[in-house]
Amino acid sequence: MKLLYQHLLAFLAVIITSIGIMGMSVIHYTRETAYEQNFVRLEGYAHAIGNLGLNNRSHTMIIDGDFLLKMQNVMSEDDVTMRIFDNKNEQICPVARADLRLPKKIFSQLKRGASLRVRNDHEKRGAKLSNSKAYTSVLVPWFYKGKLVGAILIGSRVANLEASIVSEKRNLLVAFLFSLLVGLILSLVISLYNDQRIKRLSQATQKVAAGDFSIQLDDQGKDEFDELARNFNKMIVALKKSQEEVAAQEKRRDQFMADAAHEMRTPLTTINGILEGLQYDVIPEDSKPKSIALMQRETKRLIRLVNENLDYEKIRNNQIMLVKANFNATQVLTDLLTQMKNKAQQMNDKLELSAPEELPVYADHDRFTQIMVNLVQNALQFTQNGTVKISGRRIEHGAEFAVKDSGIGMSKEQQKYIFERFYKADPSRARAGTGESGLGLAIVLSLVKQHGGQIKVESEPQHGSTFTFTIFDHGYEQYVKAKQ
Repeated sequence: MKLLYQHLLAFLAVIITSIGIMGMSVIHYTRETAYEQNFVRLEGYAHAIGNLGLNNRSHTMIIDGDFLLKMQNVMSEDDVTMRIFDNKNEQICPVARADLRLPKKIFSQLKRGASLRVRNDHEKRGAKLSNSKAYTSVLVPWFYKGKLVGAILIGSRVANLEASIVSEKRNLLVAFLFSLLVGLILSLVISLYNDQRIKRLSQATQKVAAGDFSIQLDDQGKDEFDELARNFNKMIVALKKSQEEVAAQEKRRDQFMADAAHEMRTPLTTINGILEGLQYDVIPEDSKPKSIALMQRETKRLIRLVNENLDYEKIRNNQIMLVKANFNATQVLTDLLTQMKNKAQQMNDKLELSAPEELPVYADHDRFTQIMVNLVQNALQFTQNGTVKISGRRIEHGAEFAVKDSGIGMSKEQQKYIFERFYKADPSRARAGTGESGLGLAIVLSLVKQHGGQIKVESEPQHGSTFTFTIFDHGYEQYVKAKQ
């Protein structure tokens, strides 16, 4: 069933139920009110007649047939009928041909001062005003100085009372039909309005499924549909951004594959050429040692590429065991300057160290060294004729280290991806043979995170970059899942 029909049925069910309950309540209230007013009216007549017919001297009823007839003529327009009984339960007005009395049980209740109300004397055993017509009546006792002197049975026809109730029911039915018609029209309008909004959302979803991320729904902030539209718009923005991220990742992956193929093809071509030269004995004897040495260097280069990928996978999947201990980081940094001296000279760069003689750090010694080596290599790679500054200092509950260079720097967009696998801020350097595999900074990020540390980068194009990371003391680590 379509949602439109579901809404219509739901609205109509609510309307019919509500009107039905209200109608029943109104009819019940009208019926009760009509009978209550009639009882009060009849009891008023009964007390008035009792006051007129009581003889204070004899304490007896002096109402005769003529008086009663005149009284009935006065109330004929209300169709009121009455019977009067004395204190001996004998009917005195109108004069009956037979001995008519009230049932003993009812007369006993009257003697105790109880007034009785009967909605329909044909539905309840007791005193009747007529054998052919149903009456609603009251029985009222009359007392003088605490003694029963008589009683009156007075009533009006049920048919006349029910006529007003039937008229009220007819009016309620007309109101019910009119309300149902208005409710049907309103529910149809509301259902069509909501159905159109749902259709717009469905059409927008189909466009998104087809790859159109430019669609946006109107959001007036009125109800749940607008909230759904607002969330839909947020989803579109997120999907569009995700699509752009995927496209960027694909582009970087393709670039990595091209770079890896280039880096591996060059040493393989060199090795293959030397092997063919040795096979056909075209390499002079005095050149063979140099050729073999070249082949060894190219082989080591291939091994390094493979090992870096394997090392990264182990680090990312937490397959390495960190052996953390306290040691002096300054000694590691000093040794690092000695190791990187030749590479810095090749790039015509200057290495500088700023650290106290004692700089305690709680970390895995080998992995800490790997972090620093990768950061310094990265700085030298993108710096020529400049300076690379290495610094370290103690902070509260930890140690902070920084590698600052004066190289080419990075844009804000490049900084978003700098720690991702295979990303290169300057792919042209890889094609020129000076680039690395694109795994160094990804390995740094994973190792820092596994130490429970933090790392950040600050950079501007042509103004160099600064990588700063923190290693916390034992018990103060801040383990956060690294973005892979």
